[in-house]
Amino acid sequence: MRPLHEMLEDPFQLLVPLALLAATVVAGLVIRALLFRIVSQWAARTESKLDLLLAESLRGPVILWSIILGLHLATQNSEIPRIYLRYVPRTLAVLWIASLTMAMSRLAGSAVHFYGSRVAGARSVTSLTQKLVQLAVVAVGLGVLLRVFDVSLTPILTTLGVGGLAVALALQDTLSNLFAGFYVSISGLVHIGDYIKLNTGEEGYVADINWRCTTMKGSSNNLVVVPNSKLGQAIYTNYNLPENRMLLSLPFSVAIDADIDRAQQILQHETIAAADDVEGLLSDPPPYVLFNPGPRDAALVFNVFFSIGEFGKQDLVQSELRKRIFKRLRAEGIAAPLPPRTILYEQKNPA
Repeated sequence: MRPLHEMLEDPFQLLVPLALLAATVVAGLVIRALLFRIVSQWAARTESKLDLLLAESLRGPVILWSIILGLHLATQNSEIPRIYLRYVPRTLAVLWIASLTMAMSRLAGSAVHFYGSRVAGARSVTSLTQKLVQLAVVAVGLGVLLRVFDVSLTPILTTLGVGGLAVALALQDTLSNLFAGFYVSISGLVHIGDYIKLNTGEEGYVADINWRCTTMKGSSNNLVVVPNSKLGQAIYTNYNLPENRMLLSLPFSVAIDADIDRAQQILQHETIAAADDVEGLLSDPPPYVLFNPGPRDAALVFNVFFSIGEFGKQDLVQSELRKRIFKRLRAEGIAAPLPPRTILYEQKNPA
């Protein structure tokens, strides 16, 4: 084995390791391109998202793996004294395990994001679910990495067990939000895209559930942030469960001297006819009209009951239905109730 200073004086001795390194990197790039092309063609035939997952998660790590493999082959086929290379194998192993762990973590998170909603009964996947999956992969990779350095996990687990109580007390609020968010995610009572209203007044479409809070998009297009612990304890209404369809009622008043049966028939007929024209208004179950609460303040009050496809359509449906019914009542000669008036007479004492 030649001394290192002699090899440095003769640069041609380094051509073989450098050539191996360059050839390995080039081969890695070629294999990556071929692999992505094959997967892309297969995904196009099967409508799979596998090509996007691999491109997003493995495009960068494949280059790093090629460099690691090239360095390994270069060092193994060089005449550099082994005393100078004693840390290279372990360093390459650490880089390999760390990069593989991060790539698999990213791939697992992306796979959960893309395919989670395809599971029967699932709506969407929260960022908390993705992070938990990624942390599980990182934990496995960290365990393998510790084995490379011959570090036993038993003392570490013992230390964590002893210090776990102190950590739990110091991070009480954080852990409370974390576990509450995990419970909310797996309970099936709240999904991404659901419209919920809390008993404290906050309401909106659920945008995401992360490790600390749940974010909702309000009707004014603002972001409402609710700590997970508060959401876990709150009383709330989910307008998308058990189904998106929901029943609404719309009060309508006519003049006190109007024909009750005729007015009720017009209201029901017009509501049923509107189901074919108004987006979001459902014909099944069929709408119905009740004379309830009945006579009120010189008016006959009816309630029109109808179903809509989703919560977000209610304002549009109610507006269109009001216009149609008002025009129909006017065309039928049924007047709207006159508001009651109070007339006060003031009598002055004669002088």
